[in-house]
Amino acid sequence: MQPEEIKRLIEAGLAGSEAFVDGDGAHFLACVVCPAFAGKSRLQKQQMVYDTVRTRLLDGTLHALSVKAYTPEEWDQLDQDENK
Repeated sequence: MQPEEIKRLIEAGLAGSEAFVDGDGAHFLACVVCPAFAGKSRLQKQQMVYDTVRTRLLDGTLHALSVKAYTPEEWDQLDQDENK
């Protein structure tokens, strides 16, 4: 599976999201920014992302996916903190 396909699945499954996916073909990291994450716990955010790729995880097409999920405000704050 390619990072672009995972990105497409996540963005199609979470309206208004933006995903950044990197990986080596077996293990991937997805950073996902989505307004729908507002008010959700870290676990709930991750579950929302996993729901978008669940069939690929279950059929073995996607082996391992780590998720970092942020609201747009959290993402902006992260960017500001890194630029200090």
